[in-house]
Amino acid sequence: MAGVPKVHLRGGLEITRILNGMWQVSGAHGPIDPHRAVNEMVSYVDAGLKTFDMADHYGPAEDFYGAFLRKLKAERGAEALGRVQGLTKWVPRPGHMARKVVEENIDRSIRRMGVDRLDCLQFHWWDYSDKRYLEALGHMADLQAEGKIGELALTNFDTVRLEEIMNKGIPISSNQVQYSLIDRRPGQKMAEFCTAHGIKLLTYGTLGGGLLTEKYLGAKEPTSRCDLPTASLGKYKNMVDAVGGWNLHQELLKVLKTIADEHGVSVANVATKYILDQPAVGGVIVGCRLGVPGAEHIQDNLRTFTLDLTQNDIDRIHAVVSRGRDLMAVIGDCGDEYR
Repeated sequence: MAGVPKVHLRGGLEITRILNGMWQVSGAHGPIDPHRAVNEMVSYVDAGLKTFDMADHYGPAEDFYGAFLRKLKAERGAEALGRVQGLTKWVPRPGHMARKVVEENIDRSIRRMGVDRLDCLQFHWWDYSDKRYLEALGHMADLQAEGKIGELALTNFDTVRLEEIMNKGIPISSNQVQYSLIDRRPGQKMAEFCTAHGIKLLTYGTLGGGLLTEKYLGAKEPTSRCDLPTASLGKYKNMVDAVGGWNLHQELLKVLKTIADEHGVSVANVATKYILDQPAVGGVIVGCRLGVPGAEHIQDNLRTFTLDLTQNDIDRIHAVVSRGRDLMAVIGDCGDEYR
């Protein structure tokens, strides 16, 4: 099995190129056993997948991370803590953004995660017409300079706002955006800007909540809540519909399965590696069904790094996805689906 490659963000933080996504513990993906979840986090680390992505609003995610660090320290010593990374997000409602408001929210995440400072804080803002996101980011940059934040990053900001923020002299390390073979918007505009300015893309939705796996090849189109039992599946089925519908999705899955079989890997591996190979992409966030028996995919995730896609593989993929609708025209730039 290949090792897990890493990448450095602007401020020097080294993260694994597959990150363990913790949205699935937020409450919209079914019941979770907290004790089992924390134990499984250790299993991910032992496999070399040492970077966790969470948020202040992902239910108990930050608390789980704090419990995980306490367990790691108790069992392996304080030095083990330096080998894992926890990236979190601050997702406030637009409003008053005095320094006290910003710092109180950052301190809350620090307490929940049980750390001295945040490895990386990713900031999301709902309403661009409220320009106080620039005020908030200015305070975050000050707190970064004071040592409370390692990397200052964004979540679901579009290219126009990303450029605006950089022009204010705020040192953004990464932007977390949806990027997959279903939704290829970041490659149209944002990747070029990020490459030019040393910003990494951290991507989510790369497996469409599971829709880009063998499970859905040849499957009847899911349409009901019973067919789409998690928040992820419902969200990304909407993207499948927007780009071209279930029949085009089946054509894509057939091509991915053919390529996967030729390389001795899974459809998920092909879909993930395609995105990892795109310009500006630093890492792909793959959701962890922590605390759900039989739902972890550690070994399959690792197989992604054994795969080298050929030009013929890429051409076959493009022959299908190029027939989909232009989501920049349908939805707008990255993150516009949230605004």
